Amino acid sequence: MSGHVFHPGHDALHGVTVVVDATDGRTLVGRWHEQTHRGVLLHDVAVHDPAASATPKEEWLVKLRKFGIAVDLKHAIIPASQLLGIRRLVE
Repeated sequence: MSGHVFHPGHDALHGVTVVVDATDGRTLVGRWHEQTHRGVLLHDVAVHDPAASATPKEEWLVKLRKFGIAVDLKHAIIPASQLLGIRRLVE
């Protein structure tokens, strides 16, 4: 059902696995919880840091889509000032 929010009181992305690109070059993939004045809160987060990984980001994302999320962080808050982009993992 388009536009349906499973948990009333939450936004449309609540519970959806998203890809967040940050200004520091990292990419985080996790379950969207909410966006507040503090930033975006994700749960069960995988982190791609190009400075620490030999795997290109797009290849890493393909593996996540195919095999699932290998959790690096239980929770992560990405400050609004560090957000470059947000999209659903399935897109």
